Amino acid sequence: MNKNLFFLLLLVAQYSFSQSNVIGSIKTEVIKKRELNFVLHIPENTTEKKPLILFLHGSGEKGTDIEKVKTHGPFKYLKNHEIDAYVLAPQCPENEYWDEEVLYRLILKIQKENKIDSHRIYLTGLSMGAWGAWNLVFAHPETFAAFVPIAGFVDRIPMIENCKIAAIPTRIFHGLLDDVVNVDYSIAIYKKLKTCNGTVSLTIFDDANHDSWSQVYDNQEIYDWMFKQTKNTQNEN
Repeated sequence: MNKNLFFLLLLVAQYSFSQSNVIGSIKTEVIKKRELNFVLHIPENTTEKKPLILFLHGSGEKGTDIEKVKTHGPFKYLKNHEIDAYVLAPQCPENEYWDEEVLYRLILKIQKENKIDSHRIYLTGLSMGAWGAWNLVFAHPETFAAFVPIAGFVDRIPMIENCKIAAIPTRIFHGLLDDVVNVDYSIAIYKKLKTCNGTVSLTIFDDANHDSWSQVYDNQEIYDWMFKQTKNTQNEN
């Protein structure tokens, strides 16, 4: 046998026999420190428990200027109208995205410090805020009595676990002409939810681009609808 070939075969044999598999596990804890600024609207009469609306803004309102969260949504409506509920608007830091666990802890904090009706907590958001709201409602579906996402991207998990929010009255809004977040996301998740959520509805504004939220938040009707929804009674639609 060729000497070089012999050594090559020997090397391959040694390498083959030296391989091994290791099976193990790791237990660890990852701690993240996060900070959110927020604005909380307090209703005039707080002698009794009132509903809570959690509003998540879009990417344009990120940062440290807390007044930005009043640009759109319920706080814009509050400039000229009254909402008989607590309205909570956190602000996402500049280089971050909505974190559902941080948002959930914020809700717990607000509940602890105010007279919140735990059966009437409502979740809504626009654009990036709708994306964050989709993730939050699927992470903690037991928390919310109604859900209103507007012009939002939808991640894969909501698409797969659609029936997880089968009991939550949901109204989805989107602009047909949206060139930032394709309307197909809202159509796809609506079709998924429709298989198990009899209360879900989808409204597509034919003449709206990405800003389809003004037609929703600037109208008293959406607040009236939310306030009719509770977690412990039959929902009205």
